[in-house]
Amino acid sequence: MSDAVLYDNDGDVGVITLNRPDNRNSMTPEVLDAFAAATAAARADTRVRCIVITGRGTCFSSGADFKSVLQREGDTAAPHERSFAMYAPFLSVLELEVPVVGALNGHAVGGGFGLSLVCDLRIGALDAKYGANFVKLGLAPGMGISYTLPRLIGMARASELLLTGRLVEGVEAERIGLLNRAVPAADVLREAMALARTIADNAPFAVRETKRAIHRGLDLQIKEAARLEAFAQADSIAMDDSREGIAALLAKRSPKFTGR
Repeated sequence: MSDAVLYDNDGDVGVITLNRPDNRNSMTPEVLDAFAAATAAARADTRVRCIVITGRGTCFSSGADFKSVLQREGDTAAPHERSFAMYAPFLSVLELEVPVVGALNGHAVGGGFGLSLVCDLRIGALDAKYGANFVKLGLAPGMGISYTLPRLIGMARASELLLTGRLVEGVEAERIGLLNRAVPAADVLREAMALARTIADNAPFAVRETKRAIHRGLDLQIKEAARLEAFAQADSIAMDDSREGIAALLAKRSPKFTGR
């Protein structure tokens, strides 16, 4: 397994760590491949009863690496399939039968925010920023965020965040239900591990079945939503507006969108 993402266990709690702090734990091919390997290792680890996902550095994950690629490589795959393939490794969290606690040590934006939303519970840093700023970059959403966010915080609040691209900080994120708790960054992992151990102390079959029942009750279809999002996202990637939005982000200026 690449050291871009680490997997270890602390007794009956497994820990997946995004380990590219120098690149804000962004979605490079190396990180995505290593994340898929880490979740596979976690699924195969019969000792664990709960899993914590965290990152190194000041970012949990900044999402796409805009200096790299926005779609997975593939000469034969259709554009929407390459868009979906960017998110498939993060969506593999959905295949974990045990509860997953996101220890959001820092900013969680775009696809990184989407990763936090597929966790069952979230402990986040007070001074970090959270949200999906796709529209500010001329992009349609991905990672199933248009599905998960309204179910977590309600349609009106989700619509505001997704349509404005506004990011929220820890106190607001806790208030509107994005985070279970917002704590100082130095305390995030400790708080998340304590929560995970509380879960792990319960009867393992009952916990797994409770998680399954919660997801079944929500008619969980995140992967299907992400596949549908991929069509519009692939179209938006090919537009001038996305090129302008990304160029503006990298140049730290305001974008000028034309609708093309």
